[in-house]
Amino acid sequence: MTKTIKNLALTLTVISACACSCFADGNAFTPLNFDDTVYGIRTSAVTSAPAQTPAGKTEIPTGNTKMQNAITQLDNAQVEVRNELLNIKTQYADIDAKYQTLKTERKALDKQIKSIERRINKIDRQKENIRKNML
Repeated sequence: MTKTIKNLALTLTVISACACSCFADGNAFTPLNFDDTVYGIRTSAVTSAPAQTPAGKTEIPTGNTKMQNAITQLDNAQVEVRNELLNIKTQYADIDAKYQTLKTERKALDKQIKSIERRINKIDRQKENIRKNML
């Protein structure tokens, strides 16, 4: 009996280990911004020297400044979003504190109501007992 249970348990673990790979969904790497284009091989020679203008000055590629500006704008946007998050968190903390105080006040009032209702019921029972004794 125990040998059968051990064999079943072993079989179950092997099947579950194999099933995990079958149920895995998608690839581990899913590119976001890639097109289905084919990248060809460059036929022109690549020079490592910077491009020269007729006046002898080197050109700064405009892509670098645009990229730097984009990174700076993203950094500024990130700072703004973080500041907004901090403001919302402080508002949440204030509202949560108010909620907790209201909750404790509500519990205290609920206890008072219940104790007063018990006293009223006790007085009603005493009145009934007195009426029964009078008859």
